[in-house]
Amino acid sequence: MNNTFKEIKNIKRDEPDSCCSSHNEHVHSDSDSHDHEHDHSHGEGSYFQMFFPAVISFCLLLIAIVFDNYFPQTWFSGWIRIGWYIAAYFPVGFPVVKEAFESIRKGDVFSEFLLMGIATIGAFAIGQFPEGVAVMLFYGIGEIVQSLAVKRAKSNIKLLLDQRPDSATVLEGETTISKKASEINIGAIIQLKPGEKLALDGKLISESATFNTAALTGESKPDTKKKNESVLAGMINLNTVAVVEVTTAYTDSKLSKILEMVQEATAKKAPTELFIRKFAKIYTPFVVFLAIAICLLPFVFLDNYVFKDWLYRALVFLVISCPCALVISIPLGYFGGIGAASKNGILVKGSNFLDIMASIQVVVMDKTGTLTKGVFKVQKVVALGVSEEDLIQYTAALESKSTHPVGTAIVEYAKGSDKNLKITDVEEIAGHGLKGKVEGNEILAGNVKLMQQFGISYDPEIDNTPFTIIVVAINKVYSGYFLIADEIKEDAKTAIQSLHKINVKTVILSGDKQAVVDAVAKELNIDLAYGDLLPENKAEQVEALKLQNQKVAFVGDGVNDAPVIALADAGIAMGGLGSDATIETADIVIQNDQPYKIYTAINIGKKTKQIVYQNIGLAFAVKAIVLTLGAGGLATMWEAVFADVGVALLAILNAVRIQRMKF
Repeated sequence: MNNTFKEIKNIKRDEPDSCCSSHNEHVHSDSDSHDHEHDHSHGEGSYFQMFFPAVISFCLLLIAIVFDNYFPQTWFSGWIRIGWYIAAYFPVGFPVVKEAFESIRKGDVFSEFLLMGIATIGAFAIGQFPEGVAVMLFYGIGEIVQSLAVKRAKSNIKLLLDQRPDSATVLEGETTISKKASEINIGAIIQLKPGEKLALDGKLISESATFNTAALTGESKPDTKKKNESVLAGMINLNTVAVVEVTTAYTDSKLSKILEMVQEATAKKAPTELFIRKFAKIYTPFVVFLAIAICLLPFVFLDNYVFKDWLYRALVFLVISCPCALVISIPLGYFGGIGAASKNGILVKGSNFLDIMASIQVVVMDKTGTLTKGVFKVQKVVALGVSEEDLIQYTAALESKSTHPVGTAIVEYAKGSDKNLKITDVEEIAGHGLKGKVEGNEILAGNVKLMQQFGISYDPEIDNTPFTIIVVAINKVYSGYFLIADEIKEDAKTAIQSLHKINVKTVILSGDKQAVVDAVAKELNIDLAYGDLLPENKAEQVEALKLQNQKVAFVGDGVNDAPVIALADAGIAMGGLGSDATIETADIVIQNDQPYKIYTAINIGKKTKQIVYQNIGLAFAVKAIVLTLGAGGLATMWEAVFADVGVALLAILNAVRIQRMKF
């Protein structure tokens, strides 16, 4: 039973307002050391250890009830009978009473443990031994059920995120040594064989290597890295032995940071959850004093006052009033929502964001990398005043200094005809393109806004072309363009249709030209489309939507999207590890790049909120009825068990439903 209570501490450790705050700070190191083992497997030994105290208690209680009511034994009386019931109480009652004392020592007097302790010990004091044991037994079973639900949710998160290998092969001179990844220092050289997964972030020392990055970005296309380029923990080496220099400690890798963010998600509470905890903090001492009044006040008004009877009513009232169903099931409902999202490849950084997603009215999306694959290919080259070969070589040389996917497409297109050209004075003009010198010639390569900025005339037909165009000027003379096409993601249309079904408005904000954005919007049936936008223009559009009192989610993947993501009510990052700034800023991260997951995240938020409200309604309704009956002496301790533990169990089972739902 002790392990059960330690498991529950782990979900509540960041909840200072809880009436169960004894869980919050009292987290032993041994519970943390067992987390990894518990989260990855639920072996028979673990289950046996959790249920063993409850089984012992149940068996002893059952035998005692049989001796009391069905097969009376002459020896089963007096101190032997009392001792038997104490023995039945101890396995499930001792951990609770111990927690009650610890919570009092830490300043939290009115905890659920104190209520249960007073009620059950009081039942023993007035000779109601079976009821005293039964209340604590069912309470303990409720805690076990909660523990299992927490483990399941944590397991969903771990299965998605724990992509880090535990060890790596380190090169030391001519020898190789296998070391734990957590013990490898920055600057160490590690060797990665084909099929192995990289354990730490680093810099590629080999001339080139191809990696599968699907576990990180959801992008199935292999990614070839060149010498001195960054490689990330979780990437899988595909074709040749690679040598990598470690640049980041194990705990500081990008993958580790995301894992840490999700594990800390329960610290960010939803408003409903915060309200319930504040309510419980006031409600619990109130019902304790009310129970004292129920016990003592009738002495003043009644001639036939019997202390034992009214004490029993007060104890029944205490058991009923315990806020377990609320303070257990509601955080568990949100935690289950986070676990369900993780199971679907969505990382939610806090339960408050589940509440926000449930009320989203407008989804604003970047185009490239969000709705489209971001894998560009040159479809056509038009050269004017220069040879096509020179246009390709000069532009590719300049674009080799950019990391933009469009520039990469031109560089890839130029392969086979590239020369060692002298490149100098390269300058990136945000939202426009590149400026630089190639073999002494000034080259401008970018969108039409770049040409307009430098006063260069170009073919006006370009403005009406529904494709991405890179316009090139050599020595301030319009010299042609590259027509580049991107492909819309397979599930983008389904995603937009699904959002429209739940009355969510869709908007595209893109730096690409208006004709391209309009073509994508028309194909996907998106409500509004704005092109030719700089990063600050995107922020202005989102701000304008928020001023209309609409809940806005923004979905993006690039570093330029980070400010807009921060501005939106819910910021969603596409592409897993696409950009550090975007991932750090986003409230929700979609691991597999699928736009449909936007709808899934909203749906999970709505289902989570629905389950939480169901639990609140159930708990308050049943407690109000049975509290009234208990105060009037019409409810026994058995009804109290149902009103408290029974309702808590029903609420917990309702809360874990979300983890089994298909979205």
